[in-house]
Amino acid sequence: MTATDPALTALSQGWCALSLLHGKIESHVERALQAEHQLSVREYSLLDVLSRQHDGPGGHLQMKQVADAVVLSQSATTRLVTRLEDRGLLSRYLCPTDRRGIYTDVSEAGTQLLAAARPTNDGALREALNAAAENPELAPLVRAVESLRVPA
Repeated sequence: MTATDPALTALSQGWCALSLLHGKIESHVERALQAEHQLSVREYSLLDVLSRQHDGPGGHLQMKQVADAVVLSQSATTRLVTRLEDRGLLSRYLCPTDRRGIYTDVSEAGTQLLAAARPTNDGALREALNAAAENPELAPLVRAVESLRVPA
């Protein structure tokens, strides 16, 4: 393949379209969450991921797993956790079976904020996808996103 190969060009255009769709969605959701709840998309995502933890086997995430889930580096995730902990939305504690491990839980205030922010997030996401579906370049990607079913 060369840089002018049509297959490579199509791949590059597809990647650009996907990046554009992501950017449009993220910025729309970000504005809505900031305006209504003083939360960033990353903060919302972190609260959402951590709220899904449970007390059963494998129910609590280690920081690396949290970082992977919110698509941040471990150091950026730790800084984000610290910011939300400082706001009283999260708490950290030592793993009872491995004192090297530190777990993070959503506080009652964090749970309440997440519950209030979820409809805002979902509504802004729907709005962004509807707007993107009007763009012929992005419409196939929107359909692909809408067809995804993530196992519970």
